[in-house]
Amino acid sequence: MSFILFLLILAALIFVHELGHFTVAKLSKIRVDEFALGFPPTLVSKKHGETTYKLNIIPFGGYVSIFGENPDDASLNGPDSSRSMARKNRAIQAAVLVAGVTMNLIFAWILISLTLALGISPVANFTSDSQAQTTGKVLVTQVVENSPAAQAGFQSRDLIIKVSDKDEEIMGAELTVPAVQRLIAQDEKQEISFIVNRGTESKTIKVTPATGVIADKAAIGISMDSGEVVRIPWYQAPIEGLKTTYRATVLTAQGLGTFLVQAVTGKADFGQVAGPVGIVGMVGNASASGLSYLLFFTALISINLAIINILPFPALDGGRLLFVAIEAITRKQISPKVANTANAVGFVLLLLLMLVITYHDVAKMFVK
Repeated sequence: MSFILFLLILAALIFVHELGHFTVAKLSKIRVDEFALGFPPTLVSKKHGETTYKLNIIPFGGYVSIFGENPDDASLNGPDSSRSMARKNRAIQAAVLVAGVTMNLIFAWILISLTLALGISPVANFTSDSQAQTTGKVLVTQVVENSPAAQAGFQSRDLIIKVSDKDEEIMGAELTVPAVQRLIAQDEKQEISFIVNRGTESKTIKVTPATGVIADKAAIGISMDSGEVVRIPWYQAPIEGLKTTYRATVLTAQGLGTFLVQAVTGKADFGQVAGPVGIVGMVGNASASGLSYLLFFTALISINLAIINILPFPALDGGRLLFVAIEAITRKQISPKVANTANAVGFVLLLLLMLVITYHDVAKMFVK
């Protein structure tokens, strides 16, 4: 299931990215020959107008074939060269190249805004809106084997929404991890009632704290973390979503910049970078936490994709954008042979990097 979700997320992100290139190219009257999800061999192909739309078998990618993006004699001097990207002015070329990254950031903004409207636990202090409504909840992160909690039926990922004993009831804004810990510690051999949400179900679990589970005090055998939910009013969510997207983008760019500096100096830890295999596991964890977490995780991937694509490296949008900038400054066109060779080499290097990261992903599954 996690792998299927990963493929759906990847397809959505690629579609959004390539749709940006496609739309701006069409609006600029540039010929678009193909719009494809995945890499060949082709599963389904349908031509509409001048563009062939394809669904390919290999799901890890996608592309838009824009006439003149990789200049050749036909796009520079052929009968249809007026509709070639290579013959458009530099501003139009730059707009087409930046459109994919822009669409990924807009998509992230939409997803984060929806996430905040639905409600999610505070994430990395991204959210700061004064109108945010919080609902006190405590998340069970771990259940000790053979403990009173395990015997009573607690499970990891249970969301505690109310705790009570014969004298006290804790819920709403007062429901915090310290408050629950205090109640448990003072109620040795007295039954405590927990109301928890497990997926779409609500359950009542009764358990009696005991000594010996942990040292020096009564306990039931659970580890807890804040399950507080931040919910932004729907009319305010797009504004806070835009702020959150900006903060997430800045933090992601800073993190990537630090990693690249470490990579150049030979200090980078590739084991800390997740490739497709690692992301599949992350998708599973996010989906298990609920729709809001899955949407937020997808938004973060979209932001990462945008930032990586804008890097000035051959084969990426940023690399092609760099060539356009050089041509604009020098007023001379870079040799098509040089540009195409640089992009081909860049693509091979990116594939090799992905293989290295995937190797570390797989290694982490077997080496703890």
